[in-house]
Amino acid sequence: MEQQIKELIVEALMLDDVRPEDIDSDAPLFVTGLGLDSIDALELAMAIDKKFGVRIRADDEQNKHIFANVKNLAGYVQQHKSK
Repeated sequence: MEQQIKELIVEALMLDDVRPEDIDSDAPLFVTGLGLDSIDALELAMAIDKKFGVRIRADDEQNKHIFANVKNLAGYVQQHKSK
C-alpha cells in the first residue's frame, strides 16, 4: 500500500523531479520532507478518493496525523478502503 501511495503522490501532484522510490515512508509530507502544502493535501485527498474509494474530510480532526507521512496515509487508506 505504501508503494501505491507514493506512486499516487508523484502522479496526482505531478512531482516531475521526485520518483516514488525517493520518498521515505516515515518522512514528513508537509513543510519539511516533500514540502507539500494545503492545496497538495486537497488534491491528494481527491486522488485517494478516486483511486481507493476512501474519503478524507477536510474537517477531520485526524488529518494532521493521517497526512503526517506515507506510512500513516497508507495505514488510513488500508483501514478505510472499500472492501
